[in-house]
Amino acid sequence: MSDAAENETPQDAPYETLGEIGLNNFAPYLMNRIMGRYNADMQGALKDMNLSTVKMRTLSILAVVPGLTINELAVYAVTEQSTMSRTLEALESAGFVRRTERASDGRVREIYLTDEGRVEIDRVWPVMWNGYQSMREGIDPAEWQQFVSILQRVLRNVRQNEF
Repeated sequence: MSDAAENETPQDAPYETLGEIGLNNFAPYLMNRIMGRYNADMQGALKDMNLSTVKMRTLSILAVVPGLTINELAVYAVTEQSTMSRTLEALESAGFVRRTERASDGRVREIYLTDEGRVEIDRVWPVMWNGYQSMREGIDPAEWQQFVSILQRVLRNVRQNEF
């Protein structure tokens, strides 16, 4: 390391510091706060329904994207594969999901909602809808669509760029 680099102060760095940006302008912090609050609210609402947020997300994802593998489902649900494995065992025991061999490769298991699983996601959807609607309160629909579009681009960027 050069003497110049050793003596470099944060003010001389080629990037802004977190202090300069501020927490309320640092998007990862805001996204974590939003999702933390949303998940806490969902957890409270789902407790009486005997569901966890991971189970809710799993059922929701499978209602829209059936036939995922456990690894794919873990990515969609933003959870560890081991957590997803335990979640699927519980959902399967409850009769909400079924695993089938992939036609092209019997070693791979695809996961689908059962009829009971569809009834369960229909039962929980109003809770999810209300949480979603409360997020959108006071935001113009065009602004919300722009926000979602930006989040989709950010997600693509994060997928492409490893740290």
